[in-house]
Amino acid sequence: MEKITTYFQEAYEELVNKVTWPTWSELQESAVIVLITALIISFIVLGIDLSFKEVTQLLYKAIIK
Repeated sequence: MEKITTYFQEAYEELVNKVTWPTWSELQESAVIVLITALIISFIVLGIDLSFKEVTQLLYKAIIK
């Protein structure tokens, strides 16, 4: 039980005194970067998905004829 108590005391000490937390403006900037990156990646995936859809439809049409 002493090990658990020591663990939580050390974890608290580290979080309060040793961790550098971002400022509100840094946090907002990071959130904007993540949002823009997620949108770009989602549009890339959408483009790939639509391309594969068209290719498979062309293949199915070629096979059925």
